[in-house]
Amino acid sequence: MTLKSTSYPGPIRDHQTQHTHQIPSLSPRLHGPRGPESRLVDRPVSRIRRIRISSSKQSTSSRPPPTRPPPPSPSPAMGYTKDQLLARLQELKIDFTCYDHPVVLTVEEQAKHVGHLGGALSKNLLLKDKKHRLYVVSALAGTKVDMKILSQRLGLGKGGLRMAPEENLLQVLQVPLGCVTPFALINESASTVSLLLDQGFKSKQSCYFHPLTNDVTIALSSSNLDKFLISIGKQPAYVNLEDTPAVGKDSPPDLAHLVPSGIPNSSEQPVENTTPTNVPHQNNVPKETEVKVKPKVQSKGPETSQNKVDKPTNATSVDKFVNDVFDIISPLLLSEALKKLDVKKEELSSIIDGIRGRAAPDLESITTSLKNASYTSGFHAGSESMLNHVLNARPSRN
Repeated sequence: MTLKSTSYPGPIRDHQTQHTHQIPSLSPRLHGPRGPESRLVDRPVSRIRRIRISSSKQSTSSRPPPTRPPPPSPSPAMGYTKDQLLARLQELKIDFTCYDHPVVLTVEEQAKHVGHLGGALSKNLLLKDKKHRLYVVSALAGTKVDMKILSQRLGLGKGGLRMAPEENLLQVLQVPLGCVTPFALINESASTVSLLLDQGFKSKQSCYFHPLTNDVTIALSSSNLDKFLISIGKQPAYVNLEDTPAVGKDSPPDLAHLVPSGIPNSSEQPVENTTPTNVPHQNNVPKETEVKVKPKVQSKGPETSQNKVDKPTNATSVDKFVNDVFDIISPLLLSEALKKLDVKKEELSSIIDGIRGRAAPDLESITTSLKNASYTSGFHAGSESMLNHVLNARPSRN
């Protein structure tokens, strides 16, 4: 059913008077940030809010309008909230539109709620290299991101990039699963994270991103996104992510300048990186020192606590799972191929290694999505169980 009526811009928050004008949850028409009005049909969007900052006065009262104190600045340990981020965008006079919807974990789920509104959906990846430097890659939903090629263009080698573990997501970007976004770089803990933006965003009238939470989508232009990034000290870098330039002696990596110069603090690095980092240091210790330290390291107390920490980490490690899958499949594939193909084992091994290098990033991405979905399902099930337990435990009133 199509609803027809005069155009209505949605609830407008006046920057000076701080009055909010509410409208029904399904507005039949909505002016975009630019361009003509577009008709909306009944879709599963629970709420639409249009926020505009106007320099003209909206109040005719002679009394000065009441002012609302700005949200308190978050501490580095807490990180920004959605409301604090939206307040920051209003302070910068950035025009954007908010769409409230149920929690979504994938671009496909997000498209069910806002895909019909005409904006450009985005997919956002948090990647890390072998030196634990982090990268946020924001691309259009239809852009193909080959992490092997991107790694070469950054000067990191063919296998220098992989999906960052969950610990980096929570401790560095300080956002929950499914909420990777360029806006997370507002947090001080993410100051060393590099951002690569799809150049396709610049040709879109509005682009969709999550504002630190995945139950809301905001639409804004690439120029307004640039304004936000510059305000936090990040120079926007737009890249053709589907380009495949040759990299060699005569053609250096074209994106090497985007490699961050710093890494997150040691307290923000993933637990799985602690052991490899300490091994070289222990190997350089003189033998006499090693003998003195060895009894302390091998005492039963620390071993027990270490085992308790490592087991959950290994069980939820996407990298370990992907490597285990290939370790199982590769020998079987090699054995069967040698029986039926007239190929030398060395040649076939190199082919399998090449397949492994190309398929690993995609398998890591799929596994991470499955892990995120499982985590969310478990969280909802646990919350519902706890709520039912509390309700059943309440004494009845007679």
